[in-house]
Amino acid sequence: MTLARNVLGTELLPCSYDPLTGFYRDGCCETGPDDHGTHVVCARVTAAFLEFSRERGNDLSTPRPEWRFAGLKPGDRWCLCVERWKEALQAGVAPPVVLESTNATTLQHVSLEVLQQHAWHKTADGSSTA
Repeated sequence: MTLARNVLGTELLPCSYDPLTGFYRDGCCETGPDDHGTHVVCARVTAAFLEFSRERGNDLSTPRPEWRFAGLKPGDRWCLCVERWKEALQAGVAPPVVLESTNATTLQHVSLEVLQQHAWHKTADGSSTA
């Protein structure tokens, strides 16, 4: 078994276990032949992005207990479809990307330079920057 790589060329790190994300619901932005949405971008979702996604028919913030989904809130990490992230980028509401947890497959759709411009960074005092 080969380890998946992130956009930086190192081992793909988990995106989130709480909420549990990933196409395979394993916490990682892995992809495979059944993942038609290509859920490979690990992002820290924002209120603006959640509203943008809801307006396009993918409501990620409303709880869906039947799917054991509590709904996302700003600051949660989630594996996004690369094309939805690109749409959000064009609309000016792309959420920050966690590079270490974003699958290298993303580079087939978005340049590393663009991802780096939208990277999420944790600062020494525990706050974050985008």
